[in-house]
Amino acid sequence: MISVNNLRRGLLVEVEGTVYAVVEYQHHKPGKGHAIVRVKLKNAQTGAVIDRTFNGKEKIPLANAQRKKMQFLYNDDQWHFMDQVSYEQVALSADEVDDSANYLTEGLEVEILFNEGRPLAIDLPSAVVLKVTYSEPGLKGDTATGATKKATVETGYVIDVPLFINEGDMLKIDTRTGDYLERAR
Repeated sequence: MISVNNLRRGLLVEVEGTVYAVVEYQHHKPGKGHAIVRVKLKNAQTGAVIDRTFNGKEKIPLANAQRKKMQFLYNDDQWHFMDQVSYEQVALSADEVDDSANYLTEGLEVEILFNEGRPLAIDLPSAVVLKVTYSEPGLKGDTATGATKKATVETGYVIDVPLFINEGDMLKIDTRTGDYLERAR
């Protein structure tokens, strides 16, 4: 158990049987009454963010969870990851990987959150570099409107890109929003 006054960003706690990561916290002491702590919590499995307010004297349980740095190896009918320290391998189903599959390339290092030995979530880097495998040719000179076109990257993910992007280009993509950021050098 931990006092809500000792919460800090990134800490894993258990609220109503669900594991959450602390995103933000704010200690507030009104003129009258007890101190309160306002917390934004991110569900470790679904990614949903909730707001909670706790009495300053409350205690909540720490989650029995741990983060492991792992490297993505390959995908057959499951997604295979390897622990960088112990070389232990973990296979995740498509449901467990979910939208992260759009950004996983061989050798990519990710953090996987485990609770009591079972994987809960994959934390991707904020941006990844992926190669364009298919894109319609853009029209020269048609850049004044900020127009976009569809491009398919090596993972099969389809993204909106500017007209000057061609097949073979390496793109930097934001994993939080799925948006094109820039051409990678």
